[in-house]
Amino acid sequence: MQRPASPTHRRLDGLRVAAAAVLVGVATTALAWWRLGPTARSTVWAEDGGLFLRERIALGPVDSLLHPYAGYLHLVPRLLVDVAWALPVQDYARALSAGACVVVGAVSVTVFLLARDVVPQWPLRALLAAVPALLPLAPYEISGNAANLHWYMLFAAPWLFAYRARTWWASGTVAVLTAFAVLTELQTVLFLPLLLLAWFPLRNGPGDRAWPRAVPVTIVALIGAGAQVGTALTGQRSQPPGRPAFTDVVAGWLLQPVAGTWTPDVGAAVRAVVIHGWGVVLVPVLLVAATVVVALVVGTWRARWVIVALAAVSGGVWWAALIANGGQGQAWAHPIPALAAVPPLRYAAASGMLLLAAVVVAASVLLDARPAQRGVRPTRRGARPAGALRFVRVLAGWSVVAVLVVAVVGNLAPGATRRSDGPVWATQVPGAVAACAGDPTRDVEIRKAPWTAKVPCSRLLER
Repeated sequence: MQRPASPTHRRLDGLRVAAAAVLVGVATTALAWWRLGPTARSTVWAEDGGLFLRERIALGPVDSLLHPYAGYLHLVPRLLVDVAWALPVQDYARALSAGACVVVGAVSVTVFLLARDVVPQWPLRALLAAVPALLPLAPYEISGNAANLHWYMLFAAPWLFAYRARTWWASGTVAVLTAFAVLTELQTVLFLPLLLLAWFPLRNGPGDRAWPRAVPVTIVALIGAGAQVGTALTGQRSQPPGRPAFTDVVAGWLLQPVAGTWTPDVGAAVRAVVIHGWGVVLVPVLLVAATVVVALVVGTWRARWVIVALAAVSGGVWWAALIANGGQGQAWAHPIPALAAVPPLRYAAASGMLLLAAVVVAASVLLDARPAQRGVRPTRRGARPAGALRFVRVLAGWSVVAVLVVAVVGNLAPGATRRSDGPVWATQVPGAVAACAGDPTRDVEIRKAPWTAKVPCSRLLER
């Protein structure tokens, strides 16, 4: 019989896990920052210098936090704009970029700690946690700005909902983090069924009866989801919904989110399909799908539900975005050379993150010996088939990991982004200050990507 771990050993184990989580968070933050490149880091993007900044100035730091925009609540982006706006104006762009990268690092720490029950191997759990910074498509639009932080909240949601808290401190912390996630991204409601995993024990036995600790996260998630749904139902969107054909949804998912997990040049996938046919995309996708199916067969019930949820929401996010953004529809099912010019879409990156997470969890299942133990000891006659099956599982698992590592390592260097050409925010501030000299009560325009931001002279002239 195995002796229970002593308090000293438990404390040491806790310290090792905490130290590893901090290292993962720091590394992920640094990687996200580095991949942006110097110009993108110094350029304000979209709502960060537009609606979020305008409403922060008009409504103040409190009333703006839960002010609806386009039918959604955006708590974390608005908090980040608050923090950046409190700094000198010339530092606004870099403060937003740095803050957004820190949030990505915090999401990575959260996933690394909460995914332990589903992904027990720490190297794979570190890979899973770093997916938001490793994704080839991330720097192009969604990384390093407040306007797209809601996608990273969506990535954290399944792990926040499914986590089985061991202590009330952990339960309270997860509930607080859940509030930030749900009040930032409406589509976290798609993961609400995973709350059931927080209520069921990790293993069959008398030692896991702490179901009341699932109450805080459940209450917070449901209240936050209700607020988001209510806002969506009463808010107005500027674009009418689209009606994409199902074949275009599936084909677009293959050509953007799926292809974007391998390369940021999603146009290359379109060109390959135009020249060689759909087989160049479908064959590798079917091979990965086969490993995921095997993981669903041999994995624990908890891992199965997480994999299904991640894969389903990956497709759901893509489909919902095509419906919500009616002007983004394309004839993906019948690609032509001109379709290769369509740039990576921001929701393709979100869908790709969830898909990569599902594949990492599936690889963890294949490499974990525990799911194969069903309580029946194989006979000597069955030992060889069991050993062969184990070998095939391990080979498939490491093959998946190797493909993922090759994909991300080949795309780590800073590349093209929607902010690669600027305009750099800080270099425009001296001119804006000079323009305020004649009338300190006016607003002046500072260019951002795209369009311009209006900044009060009273703020620019502050020392």
